[in-house]
Parts: sequence; structure tokens; C-alpha cells
Amino acid sequence: MQIVSGAGAFTPSNDPAKTANYVEHLSVPDLSVGTYSIAAGGADGQGPHTEDEIYVVTAGRARLVTESGEADAVPGAVLFVPAGEVHRFVEISEDFAALVIFGPAEYSRAT
Repeated sequence: MQIVSGAGAFTPSNDPAKTANYVEHLSVPDLSVGTYSIAAGGADGQGPHTEDEIYVVTAGRARLVTESGEADAVPGAVLFVPAGEVHRFVEISEDFAALVIFGPAEYSRAT
């Protein structure tokens, strides 16, 4: 067993030029877990990933826009994005944080 501390807590970037921040908390071959934070009014610059993702929103408000649709990203929302799908959080009206679960682990399928 391992307790994953700090997961899901909003963590601003140390770089004042960046409004988004990702902190990885755990990585094993079959999955990885981290927290993605975006400051209110910030921009999400991520690209599609080679692994499936689940976002569990823990704080703030945003909208997730994908190739296949859009959804409100509010505390308690659980959002799935399949590998390779272009997606982005927009309309970040409050400091936003989401627990991110990659399966398999992030970058494990990267070429």
C-alpha cells in the first residue's frame, strides 16, 4: 500500500509565465496519477496523450472541450478522454485542479 499525499490539491506553477502546472504523484507501469492545476483565467496548453486519461475534478470551474464533445468540469465531475483525442480545458473561471489518472502510465506508449 502507498498513501498518495497531495493528490488533487491546487498547486500553482513556480514559473510566473505559466498558468498551468502538473505534479506527478505516482507512476507504476500500468498507471500514473498526478494533479493538473490551472489558475483562474489561465490557459491549458496540453496536447493529446498516447494513454487513456481520467480527470477527477477536485476544485474550481472550467469546461473540457474534446473532438467528441464538451462537458462542465466542476468539483466531483469524472471525465474520460481516450488516448489520442485532442482536448483542452477552457473558460477557467476559478483556480482549477483535477486528479489525473493515466492508464497505462503517462508516456509509456510515447514513441
